[in-house]
This record gives sequence, structure tokens and C-alpha cells, in this order.
Amino acid sequence: MPRYFAHDTAREMSTVCVRSVASNLGNQPALSADNKIQYRELWSGMARLLSVNVGLPRDIEWKGRTVHTGIWKDPVRGRCRVGRLNLDGDGQGDLAGHGGEQRAVFVYQIESYRYWQQQLNRTDFVHGQFGENFTIEGLTDDAVHIGDRYQIGSALFEVTQPRVTCYRVGIRMNERRMPALLTSSGRPGFYFRVLQEGEVGTGDEIVKVGEADKRMTVAEINALLYSPNHPRDRLEHALRIEALSPGWRSSFQALLESQTTAARSGNAGLVPAAAAHPVTPGFRKLTVTAIDQESADVISLTMQSADGQPLPTALPGQYVVLRLQPSAGSPPLFRSYSLSGPLSTERYRISVKIEPNGAAGTYLREHVQVGDALDVSSPRGSFILQAGKRPVVLLSAGIGSTPVLAMLYALAEARSTRQVLWLHAARDRQQHPFAAEVRRLVLTLTRGRSHVCYSRPGSRDKMGEDFDATGHLSRSVFDEVSVPRDADVYLCGPTRFMAEMKVALVSLGVAPERIHVEIFNGSESMTPGVVRAATRTPHTPEDDTNTGPLVSFARSGIAAHWKASAYQSILELAEACDVPVRWSCRTGVCHNCESGLVSGAVVYGPEPLDKPADGNLLVCCSQPIDDVVIDL
Repeated sequence: MPRYFAHDTAREMSTVCVRSVASNLGNQPALSADNKIQYRELWSGMARLLSVNVGLPRDIEWKGRTVHTGIWKDPVRGRCRVGRLNLDGDGQGDLAGHGGEQRAVFVYQIESYRYWQQQLNRTDFVHGQFGENFTIEGLTDDAVHIGDRYQIGSALFEVTQPRVTCYRVGIRMNERRMPALLTSSGRPGFYFRVLQEGEVGTGDEIVKVGEADKRMTVAEINALLYSPNHPRDRLEHALRIEALSPGWRSSFQALLESQTTAARSGNAGLVPAAAAHPVTPGFRKLTVTAIDQESADVISLTMQSADGQPLPTALPGQYVVLRLQPSAGSPPLFRSYSLSGPLSTERYRISVKIEPNGAAGTYLREHVQVGDALDVSSPRGSFILQAGKRPVVLLSAGIGSTPVLAMLYALAEARSTRQVLWLHAARDRQQHPFAAEVRRLVLTLTRGRSHVCYSRPGSRDKMGEDFDATGHLSRSVFDEVSVPRDADVYLCGPTRFMAEMKVALVSLGVAPERIHVEIFNGSESMTPGVVRAATRTPHTPEDDTNTGPLVSFARSGIAAHWKASAYQSILELAEACDVPVRWSCRTGVCHNCESGLVSGAVVYGPEPLDKPADGNLLVCCSQPIDDVVIDL
């Protein structure tokens, strides 16, 4: 590792002289034309800290929401203490996306200020305008390398990654396109890790004291992830840079693995887990070959291809979307049902709980018969059984047993030697589907066992035969049956049940990343920074009309018509319907909003930097061409 060295006497004297002048320039809030000239003359040929900017998070109003954000930064007068995680007086509103050891200090350059002043025709910029802690001159993104180390004042820093932009910089700049513009321009700025705590101040010289063995500039790293081009040799090179932050490293590893395993479209380094297994949009006709009553309120439908062609292979835990037409002339119903039987290319089995007043379930029970044809999508979803040797816990309640039952079938078919624990909660035997099926499958596993709780067992229900304990699944039950703390847990059931089980599992010591959750009627939302937002049941907008393309949100069971005059993107329509969504940049950069396109087609505006995988879409910047069905 290169030796860190202090400023020599001449450099110190120069710094003191420059700092005295800079104190009259760097603390000015606006960058006037005169100031720009003075900066250029004063610091020509050397890197300088022009302004140190800090700010604590605040609540702001945006689009009818309250957003907690630290994007507003103001210049500090005098010296400022730099800690391992932050500057004194500074904070981040969303620690999941900003801050932390790898992103302790955000740096942006005065050269980029000048660029954006020209591009946006703006003259109102102030230091901290882009949310940066350090406004600097002399270290542009195409010249700074990941792993470069710099001495500023008495503190020591290392470059870890480019900035990841989000919608809040658009709010701060009053320019909604800003996240995409920063990334596509190759001027994102970069983050410092703090190697040595100390003090910094306006006018400090920025002295390079070391660099990484493997070198790639901030701009190169930024383009490697966000552009459509991901050359294998450059990915491998980036992964050899030790200073690169873990988040970016995992994205590049995913891109590299996607090139190794199979040719596929989309950006594997950005795609969220919920959209990681895209399939071709559309429906095919499947013929119902059997209808079975599994319990008092659950029926199973077995379906086969109407044309005799093999069915797409499902992964254990996936689901299909059904398009139902209860009455002529009415909008179709779209419902997602987990595949509950063994994996097969000959037949699919779905199991449906008949809810009181449930339109789809009632239609399937009362009107669909053996021999009827149904419109069925290809299997989709990312709640799937993971390969490995760790113990497996299949944890469910009610109809939530369907996807984990498919996993149990897969484990039994593979003659798995993994430790497998089936945990299920039901009210009584009358509402306990698949009981005999599960017992038979568990017995085929060399290390399989089960535990079933009835909350209100009937007078004829036999403990030790129909169920194992009275009551509910809980932390105490987990202790009693010795749930392995190192297990992969697959959890499905009613919303409240899943929330309680996640808390109990974490308290037991199960790592949150090993708790896999399936949500039938939607997905887990991601709205970074939005606070005090009430959770509402998805609904059609109040001003919905019968004109325009119909946008159906399959998992939420909601359909609404598209109005170009009211919405800029499908994301905005989803928000108007209170459909759970994931987003961050809202301009086609981060892919957090990437979702499955069950059927139909879309156009983009603005065009995303890198397209989603075939069979997916980015809801934040897409508009429907015709009727579409989306996996939300």
C-alpha cells in the first residue's frame, strides 16, 4: 500500500494563502459569473475543496406525500469534523440508499456545475445544490479512479463508487429528469470512504496519496452498470478493484453470472428479485381436466395444454395468471394462483380458496367444469426454492400452503437429504387442505418432519393424527420444534400472519435475507423517503372512465383505464390506484420498478438507459400502447 504523506512546508504555506482568499469566495451561496472566473484563475491546475456542505434530514411536501430527505445541504463556515460515517451536522434521510461507511461523503465538482448551468440554462445554483458534502474543483469523474486515496486537511479518504441517483435530487433541482441526466451524462459524482478521521475546510488542497492496483474511473464504472454494454473483461476487471463498494460489486457479479449461465436480455445487475425470472408475455388455452375439493373452502383445478404441446417448466413456488371472463362485455378478471402440484410439462394444478363474495373464486367454483378452456399465463414469480444444503423450513397458514407445497413436491422428487420442516397453521380439519398429501410427501424425505397447529380444532379432530398442537404458530412453537436458525425459510399466508412470523423468526436468530416471503395480493412496496403514508386497499381511481387502454394490475386485482392527460407513467396510475409499487429514480435508471409484463405492450418516455428483460417493463417511465396486464 502506498505511503501516506503530509503536506510539505511550501504546500502548507500555499494552502494557508489560498484558504484566506477562498474564505471570501467559497462561502458565497451563489456562483456568479465573476466568481467562476476567480475560481478558475485561483485554482488552475490544482484540486481544491471549494465548499463543505452539511444538512440534517427534513420533511418536505411532494406530490401530496411527505418525504424525509437530507438532500438540502448548506455551506459550513470554518473547519468541519469528518467522522467515519458522516460530517458533523450532516445526515441522510434514507440510510438504505445513502450514507454508511461506503458512502460517508458525497463529492461533486464545480466543472459539472458549469456543465449543468449551461445544459439547463440555470443561474441559480448554490453550493450543495446536488446534495454533495464536498464541492470541489479538479477531480472530474472521468479522471478519478475507484480506489484513489486523497488527503484533505487532516482527514484521509478513498473513492468507493459513483453516486446512485434517486428522485430526491430531482426534487432538489426542480427537474424531474435529473436522476437520468446525471447518470447518462457520465457526471454522477462519487463517494468517499473515510480512512482517517480529521478536519476539513474550504480552501483545503486535495492531495492524491495513493491509488488501486486495478484502475477504472468513476465514469467507466458508472457506464459499466447503467449502459447497455457490459463487456465481460471489464466486469472482471472491476471485480478485482478491492476498494469498490460491496453493492456495486454484487451488481457486477450478477452481470457476470448472467453472461455465464445463459444468454438473456435485461440488466441482471439492477433487476430486483421480484422481476428476476421474466417469461414471454401472453396467455394460452389450457383445458381443465380435473376439479377436486381439497377442503371446505379450497378447490384444485388441473389443466393441460389444449393443443398437446408441452407446457413451460415452472420453478417450485411460482404461480400463473388466469384471465377470466365471467360475463360477456364486462372487463376480464385477472388472478394469480400458485402452482400447487408436482413440477410437470404435461399439466398444471392450481388451488383456489373460495372467499365470500370473491368474484374469481365464485366463478371458478360455480361455472367452470371439466373440459372448459381457461386463458393461462406462463409460470412466473421469484418466490422459488433455492438450491443448497441448508435446512429448509416451509411455513404457511391457510391457502398459503400452495406454493410451499410445490416446493415440498420438488424436494421429495429430488430425494433431498436436506433437513426439511413443514410448519402449517389452520383453523381445523375442515379448513386444512392437502393434509394427507403433505404427510405422504414428508415421509418420503429422509430428514423430513412436520408440525401442524389448529387454532380451533373440531370435536372430531384428533391430536397426533390430524394436528400436533392447539393454538397458533409462534416463537415458543419455533423453540419447541427446534426450528434451525441457519435455515432458508419460505413463508406464505395472510398478511398479518406473515408479519408476525417474520418478527418471530428474526428474534429466533434467522437472518432476514434467508426469510423468503410470497404475497398473494400484491407485492412489498418500496417508496424510499416517503413517511406517514397510509396503506390503502387497491382501488380504481375516482375519475376512471371507459376510454383508453385498460391497465390491469394482476396481483392486486385492479384494472383502470389509461389517461395520457392525467398520468406520465404507469407508475403514476398504479399510485392513483394505491397498488403497491417499488421505485427510486422514477426516470428509468435504477430498475427498482421493473415488473413482469403479463400481456400487452408499452412504449417508454423517457427512454430507459438500459432496457428491462424481455417480458418485463419499467413502470416508472412506460405508457401502454394497448390493454396491458402487469404483475403488480
